[in-house]
Amino acid sequence: MGRVMLPLYTPLYQPTGHEVAVIETTKGAVRVKLDGRGAPATVGNFVELAARGFYDDLKFHACKPGSVVLGGCPTTRALGPAQVEAAARGVIRGVHPGTGDARYTIADEWEGNPNNRHVLGSLCMAHKSDVNSGSCQFYFSLSEQPEFDDRFTVFGMTIDGLDAVERLDVGDVIKGISLEGVDQVELDEAVSREIPKPCSMQEVLQEQQAAEASDPIEV
Repeated sequence: MGRVMLPLYTPLYQPTGHEVAVIETTKGAVRVKLDGRGAPATVGNFVELAARGFYDDLKFHACKPGSVVLGGCPTTRALGPAQVEAAARGVIRGVHPGTGDARYTIADEWEGNPNNRHVLGSLCMAHKSDVNSGSCQFYFSLSEQPEFDDRFTVFGMTIDGLDAVERLDVGDVIKGISLEGVDQVELDEAVSREIPKPCSMQEVLQEQQAAEASDPIEV
């Protein structure tokens, strides 16, 4: 059985380099200076999602003290804080926080970026094991972790509210994300467009059958 392949998305919003995200959480507000120069696709994607309200009411679903606190999974939207905590422990069958996405992926951007450093307060894009598999989930680095610098894209740095970052835990809510320093005209145009959609299972199977039919027969 084939699996649904998510399309690789190039964000329409082009960062100005002055973007700041204000992430309102149940532990307080966190102001993050986004690195639109070093990670333009990641910042463009994050800004578009935030402007669409994608992150509103999502919960942080994983926390490793001294390492990372992870959020941005849409699976958590319909869950209360206690349910997220229970699901993260595997108590709720069939609910798996951390598996959701925006129905597309974006390109990795850590290579060649001198700002790609995991330190306390760094905002980073989470991804799966495959290349270019980041989508919407993000995490705050809770310490200096150079071993992650060539594995995950760092796209922002906390400039205010670091105490809130350090207090974040599983079940804490992202109340909303406001944006400063954006090109509002360009952002409005970007979010007015439809985002790419993944192929259906039927389309995946059709593509596989077409590929098999076109493969040369070896004798």
